[in-house]
Amino acid sequence: MHPALWISKTGLEAQTKDLAVISNNLANAGTVGFKKSRVAFEDLFYQNLRQPGAQASQDSRIPTGLQIGTGVKVVATQKIHTQGSFQTTDNQLDMAIQGAGFFQILLPDGTTGYTRAGNFTLDENGQIVTQGSGYVLQPAITVPQTSVTLDVAIDGTISVQEAGQAAPTILGNLQLADFVNPTGLQPIGENLYLETGSSGAPVIGTPGLDGLGTVRGGMLETSNVSTVEELVSMIETQRTYETNAKVLSAVDQMLQFVNQTL
Repeated sequence: MHPALWISKTGLEAQTKDLAVISNNLANAGTVGFKKSRVAFEDLFYQNLRQPGAQASQDSRIPTGLQIGTGVKVVATQKIHTQGSFQTTDNQLDMAIQGAGFFQILLPDGTTGYTRAGNFTLDENGQIVTQGSGYVLQPAITVPQTSVTLDVAIDGTISVQEAGQAAPTILGNLQLADFVNPTGLQPIGENLYLETGSSGAPVIGTPGLDGLGTVRGGMLETSNVSTVEELVSMIETQRTYETNAKVLSAVDQMLQFVNQTL
């Protein structure tokens, strides 16, 4: 079988996966705190038909050699943790992180998830929880029913103004978590990430200190997906796919010519 058939096959598969990642980015262009992904490609091993640097004669060496590649594969999908834009909502429970760090979320199995999505709400007990599944924000903060307003300071201090009281009441302090390699976090959906061996252990601290970002109340961080960039990438992927398909067609015509001629 002609090797170009299998090489083009790997190209078609790689571009199909790339298009899937691009479509997921575009689908989440409006998702709060979403971070876009990028596909990493890697060429496959080479058939070494002539070793470069081998002895050609007693006084000369082969300068370049002869290696035939066998195609391409997708080796990773890298999350790009750049800052998204900010949207003012005036919702007292909305929070955005300006800079590095993640909110900590308690999952049902007792583990901790991490998120950049700050669109929180209250559950039936007054605890601050995530919008989708009601997972509790950590450290847990309970807002009393008598509160009139809620304020989130840039250092993560959450306070409320209760009816009948002149001074605000401090409910607690948010703690952010950061990682040496945020790209190594495992996305699990629901705007959540999990710690892995590649991300390193979380470094937990007060917002605004030790390199952690600050917290902005009444604001949300939007997705960092650029629709224009993704559309350009989609065009490039489509053209690359078509080129690989044309190689398959060319090889098919060559084989057809040989069969008809011989």
